[in-house]
Amino acid sequence: MTIPAGWTARRPTLDDVPAILTVVHAADTFAVGYPDFDAEDVRDALTAPFVDMARDSWLVTDPDGVAVGWTILSNPTGVGREFVEVYVDPDRGADLRAPLLARLLDRVAERAAERGLPALTTRTAVFAPETRWAEELVEAGFVRIKRYIRMTRSLADLPAEPASPAGVTVRPLRADDEDDLRLFHRIFDTAFRDTPDYEPVGFDQWRKQLSSYDKVWDEWFVAEVDGEPAGALQSSDQALDQDMGWVRTLSVLPAYRRRGVGAALLRRAFAVYAAKGRAEAGLGVDLANPTAPVTLYRSVGLSDARWTDMYERNVPAAGV
Repeated sequence: MTIPAGWTARRPTLDDVPAILTVVHAADTFAVGYPDFDAEDVRDALTAPFVDMARDSWLVTDPDGVAVGWTILSNPTGVGREFVEVYVDPDRGADLRAPLLARLLDRVAERAAERGLPALTTRTAVFAPETRWAEELVEAGFVRIKRYIRMTRSLADLPAEPASPAGVTVRPLRADDEDDLRLFHRIFDTAFRDTPDYEPVGFDQWRKQLSSYDKVWDEWFVAEVDGEPAGALQSSDQALDQDMGWVRTLSVLPAYRRRGVGAALLRRAFAVYAAKGRAEAGLGVDLANPTAPVTLYRSVGLSDARWTDMYERNVPAAGV
């Protein structure tokens, strides 16, 4: 399957951001029911570290120059797995997904060779309505490896934040304090090392990545138990357009798990979100996580909203 005659596949530029956004909004509305990207998200994707828009992205336009498909590779850490994204207008561009995926996989093979690796693991996500996309991925050699659940709760009539368990205190991150940022990173890095697929990132690189995050520093928290660091919660404003507070990561050190630390962090975040007038709180959870966080999340009122499946394949380096 190829690009239809008269249509054009070319490399995008930043001038194409509005056109790309139109495609992404159409794709998101089909997949999840609402637009989940904005212009800044598109621009960030095109200019992200370890992304070269002149080699790692394609834009497809019809004979009238109207954008109908967009693809991009990403690798937030520059190591480990590559992620492929293929967005198409569901009404006019459904036939584009398979050929665009093929182009991205060729580029992944090149990237593996450039990094001196025999192969690279590649992943992409599938939402419930995207049954054809799931079939095309299987035909291209992908397999489904896990499921993520998006969980949400209403913040209307949120009860007063209960007292934390004995010895547990929660405080805001001191974002202007380098030592506190290092502490936050250490908690996060240590807590996630026993979860599947975690790719460690040193503090210096993590610190650089903060500039690309949507930072709401008064919604980042550190938990202590008897004065010792025990957990951390990072919020994001990625769901503000849905009037929602969003928990990006929740980290609890192994020695302090099942002692109420995670619940205390979540309840503090919910209280802050509610005080700002947010309607809901939400987060995503990997069902393969051995720490079984779903039980914790349900205990603080979160419930399943939708699922996303992750598909994966190994791509040999070009020339191998």
